[in-house]
Amino acid sequence: MADFKNYIDGKWVEAKSGATYERRNPATGELIGTYAKSGPEDVAAAVEAAKAAFDRWRKLPAPKRGEILFRVGQLLIERKEQLAREMTEEMGKVLTEARGDVQEAIDMTFYMAGEGRRLWGQTTPSELPHKWNMTQRRPIGVVGLITPWNFPIAIPAWKIMPALICGNTVVFKPASYTARSAVRLVQIFEEAGLPPGVLNLVLGTGETVGTALVQHPDVALISFTGSNEVGQQVAVECARLGKRVSLEMGGKNAIIVMDDANLRLALDGIVWSAFGTSGQRCTAASRVIVHEAVFRELADQLDARVSRLKLGNGLDPTTDVGPVVSESQLERVHRYVQIGVAEGAQILTGGQIARDGELARGHFHQPTIFVDVRPEMRIAQEEIFGPVTALIRVRSLEEAIAVCNGVRYGLSASIFTRDIDKAFRAIEDVHTGIFYVNAGTIGAEIHLPFGGTKATGNGHREAGQAALDVFSEWQSIFIDYSGRLQRAQIDVEQLTADD
Repeated sequence: MADFKNYIDGKWVEAKSGATYERRNPATGELIGTYAKSGPEDVAAAVEAAKAAFDRWRKLPAPKRGEILFRVGQLLIERKEQLAREMTEEMGKVLTEARGDVQEAIDMTFYMAGEGRRLWGQTTPSELPHKWNMTQRRPIGVVGLITPWNFPIAIPAWKIMPALICGNTVVFKPASYTARSAVRLVQIFEEAGLPPGVLNLVLGTGETVGTALVQHPDVALISFTGSNEVGQQVAVECARLGKRVSLEMGGKNAIIVMDDANLRLALDGIVWSAFGTSGQRCTAASRVIVHEAVFRELADQLDARVSRLKLGNGLDPTTDVGPVVSESQLERVHRYVQIGVAEGAQILTGGQIARDGELARGHFHQPTIFVDVRPEMRIAQEEIFGPVTALIRVRSLEEAIAVCNGVRYGLSASIFTRDIDKAFRAIEDVHTGIFYVNAGTIGAEIHLPFGGTKATGNGHREAGQAALDVFSEWQSIFIDYSGRLQRAQIDVEQLTADD
């Protein structure tokens, strides 16, 4: 029997097959629990429940939907420490970062709850007399949400909250590594009084559950965050089926450090951006583009800082960098380190899987910095998703911008400079969805759009008002109170005569 079950039509249920899987703490190897391993039949039941609940939910006034979200937000505040500690046990990030993950969910919940009284449309003048034009947002229907393991409370909240406030019903498929966090979030919705069927949770693998969700004919929209490889498959399948899709995928983010930069500030930004969450962020700084005048000084200081970072269990308050999420992810990260060495890059610090003492029980990789990196190397082009960053030497701002733009991704980037002209040049010319000046590539505020350009996504944005555009569609309304049928167009003379 599973410790953690599916939530379908307001009930906690096993997978119909009875199958389960286990999840272990990536820092210690200890068993966390067993989880329902669902199949297409479980997805079908969840979609049917969401479909049946849709009409009732969309007709509930949006301010009342917002009141439920306000209760969810309050419960998230009350459970913040528990959620954060369980998150650290489940996927490894240090406890302070896990608290920040939950705080993002809290912020998003209250923001979207307020949108229940602000789902504004437009009013426009008509080209005809005695006629009223306006627009309103309408829900789309049953939406499928597929979320990753690196932000197991925040990213689901980024999707669930706007989907619900717009009047949609949801089938939620979380990453299998972080299903307990998803269960805890849904339990809070249940406690807050969300009606049965409005939010349904199906646990299991992406190959089985994710595919069934994407292919189900009654799911009108898929919102996916994950790898480019999977995201592109989702996009192709949604196109084949004629359904909406919102994609948030990879990044190869860069920090530019100019010759006039405050190096102490730049070092803080690099360390946090490259090695926070063990580098397992779509916004992680896996490239540092440095002006040649300060390259050696920055490299030496960065080496000293990173070599002192402590690996360990994220629940230990002295830990700086936790484990990566799984054995397969550990192997992937180290494989890229070996690729970098084979390409001719030099390891400045780190470079090894950590197996000393208690670290041998988990999935730990040393924070790693490469130097002598050319922009065309694979370690400077491909997303590694681990505690690895590459230092690239440049001679000018123009070269730095060209190198920054010279990847297939376009999520986030930053520049450290004291020159306002250089900052604005970079803002104008760097092709990313998010840009920072004198800050790292990490961090987002929930009232601003989040997303990227190029291969990072398909143009949609999460968070802020932009999220409402993903989960709603416009209805244009024309009200004619003239008492007679009017032509679609009329000239000024005819208007005057009619008056």
